[in-house]
Amino acid sequence: MRYEGVVYRPPSEAGSLVIQATLACPHNRCAFCGMYKGRTFRVRPLDEVIEDLDMAVEVYGAHRIRTIFLADGNTAVLPVEKLVAIGEAARARCPRLQRITMYGSAKFLVKKSVEQWRRVAAAGITRIHSGLESGDAETLEAIDKGVTPEGAVQAYRHVMSAGIELSVYLMVGVAGVERSREHALGSASVLSQAPPAFVRLRTFVPAPGTPWHDRWRDGHLTLLTAHQALDETRLLVEQLEGRTTLVSDHVSNFLDVSGRIPEDKPAMLAQIDEALGWPITRFRPPTERLVGLGL
Repeated sequence: MRYEGVVYRPPSEAGSLVIQATLACPHNRCAFCGMYKGRTFRVRPLDEVIEDLDMAVEVYGAHRIRTIFLADGNTAVLPVEKLVAIGEAARARCPRLQRITMYGSAKFLVKKSVEQWRRVAAAGITRIHSGLESGDAETLEAIDKGVTPEGAVQAYRHVMSAGIELSVYLMVGVAGVERSREHALGSASVLSQAPPAFVRLRTFVPAPGTPWHDRWRDGHLTLLTAHQALDETRLLVEQLEGRTTLVSDHVSNFLDVSGRIPEDKPAMLAQIDEALGWPITRFRPPTERLVGLGL
């Protein structure tokens, strides 16, 4: 396979064939993210993407490819015709293909009509991974996410109405101790108004070379302890409404809190309450010790 730069994919796509349809990220301004810094966003030619599909079929075998992830960041920005062409080419080559997925932040999801998204879904691209990070307006503005809570609700409802499944990411602790409560409540509000198929948690770890790392280094952002992170997660779970599945599938998290909302909410809250009684030594190392490890 041909890859340019470091390739990132969601934890849930660990078993997927990764094809770079785009390079880097068209937004590339998030204050916490260092993944694509120093790189320029570029769309790969369609013939190169299809060549990579052909190479993958030759190497792995058509029947072994069940899921495909279209990297890099925000591939959802591609024109409808190109997304449809990629989806149809993948389905034509991989008879057991179950789904094609990609990243797409809220600011880009509203740039296509519902009918256009339906065409994308019909071509086999049926799941979008979207980093919300926070539903708190002040935090979203500070991290330069490019969307408001109201805009995120609109975008998520928009794309889901086309039959595309959403997997939305929240970053525990991204608002620090300073706005932990507002972060949890705002996030629960956005996700309750537009419940995605999955809510996926990962814990904020400062990435060197980013503004949010410098904010922490300079003493303006206080990292959450394990118990504070669980308090924030508990408030989020308690306030979440609507049907969704909460998943804690990242090594950065202090506790694996997973289950369906609303059915499993009591069990998840009980799990968190039990963990709140554990000694701090029972959890992973403090977040400051993870800085620079590339999690």
